[in-house]
Amino acid sequence: MIRSLRGMNDILSQDYERFEYFIDTASKIARRYGFHYIETPLLEETALFKRSVGESSDIVGKEMYQFTDKGGNDVCLRPEGTAGVVRAFIQNKLDKKGGIHRFFYHGPMFRYERPQKGRLREFHQFGVESFGVKSVFEDASMIMMISDIFNALKIGYTLKLNSLGDQNCMPEYRENLVKFLDLHVNEICSDCQRRKETNPIRVLDCKNESCQTLYAQAPKLFNNLCDSCKSDFDTLLKLLDENKIAYEIDTHLVRGLDYYSKSAFEFVSTEIGSQSAIAGGGRYDRLVEFLDGKETPAVGFAIGIERLLELIIMPQSRREGYYFGAMDDNALSTTMKAAQSRRSSEKVIIEYSAKSLKAHLKGADRVNARYCAVIGENELKDGTIWIKDLDKRSEKIISLDKFQELTCKKF
Repeated sequence: MIRSLRGMNDILSQDYERFEYFIDTASKIARRYGFHYIETPLLEETALFKRSVGESSDIVGKEMYQFTDKGGNDVCLRPEGTAGVVRAFIQNKLDKKGGIHRFFYHGPMFRYERPQKGRLREFHQFGVESFGVKSVFEDASMIMMISDIFNALKIGYTLKLNSLGDQNCMPEYRENLVKFLDLHVNEICSDCQRRKETNPIRVLDCKNESCQTLYAQAPKLFNNLCDSCKSDFDTLLKLLDENKIAYEIDTHLVRGLDYYSKSAFEFVSTEIGSQSAIAGGGRYDRLVEFLDGKETPAVGFAIGIERLLELIIMPQSRREGYYFGAMDDNALSTTMKAAQSRRSSEKVIIEYSAKSLKAHLKGADRVNARYCAVIGENELKDGTIWIKDLDKRSEKIISLDKFQELTCKKF
C-alpha cells in the first residue's frame, strides 16, 4: 500500500474544521487591523532563501526541499513565508511606490527535519507582514493582533520579548559575544562552535542544557543597545502595559532567521510539550534592501497552525441548512429539484434513497441540519413539501411553489 511521505499528513474532516475555524478567525482579525490577503507560490528560486534566511541558518543548511527542475533552475519548496512576500513586494514595485502595505497569508511550508509532535515536514503557517511603517507602534499592533487571535480562540500563552538591536549596536555586541565564546570554546556543543563562525548570536537559541547554563554568564545584547533601539524597546513595553498585555523579557530570545533586527517576540504555550512556541516574529527593516529593493522598514509574524489545533476550543456547533429526503422512489427527482432551489443561499444535504420519515429525521440530526424537508407519496400528489425546524421543533406543510419563494428565516 502506498502511504503518504513521512511528516506529510492528511487533514481529514474533523481536524479541518478546527483548521478552517483558525484560518477564518485569524483572517477576520487581520482584516480588522487593515491587512489584505496575499498568496505567493509554493516553489521559489533557492537564491531567495539563501539571501534572506541566510546560508548560515539551519533552514538553508539542512532543511530545504531543494532540487533542479527540468529547465535547470535551482528551486525549492518554500520553508517560510516572509521571503516570498518580500519578493512579491519588490517584484510588483511596491517598494518604489512608497506608502504603507499590509498583507496576511496562510498556506503550507516545507522543511526536511525530524517529524515530531507539532512539527511536520509539510506544515501550515498563518503570517502577517507590514511594509513602510518605521514606528514601534506597528510592532505593538502586531503583538496585539496575535493576542486578539489567541484570545478569540481561547488559547493561553506567555509573551516573551527581546531587542536584537540594529546595525549600530549589533556589531559591537557580536564582537563581545565572540570573545566570550572563544574563552569557552571547548565547553560549547559542536553546533554552537559552527554558529560562532557563521552567526554567533544564534548560539543563544541553543537547546543544549549545558550551553544554556554557560550562556547565562554571556554578555547581554539588551545591555548594549544604542539609544534609538533602547528608546524603541521602552516605548514598546509602555504600549503593551497600557493595553494590559502581559510579557516577559527574555534576553536569550533570538529569531531563527538572519533578517531580524530590533524587536523580537515569541508566544509560547505550556500545553504542547517541548515545542512550546506557537507564534513568533519581529522587525526586519533591512530585508527589502538585501533583496535588491528600496530600503523599507518592515515587521511581521508567523503562527504555526498544526501546533495550535489541539488547543483550539471550537464554539458549540449550531444547526445549519437543509436535509432533503424522499419517502417514495417516485419523489426523488422532485426532492432533488426542491433541494437545488435552496443551494443558492443555504447549505443543502440530499439523501438519494427513499426512506421512512423516522430515518430521514435521524439523517438530518446526524448532519446537524436546521431543517428536515421531506416529500412522500401524499406530498408528491398534492404538490407540497413537509418541513420540520429541528431547533424549534415545529413543523408545517407548504406548497412547493411557495417553498421556492421563501427564505430560511421565514419558516
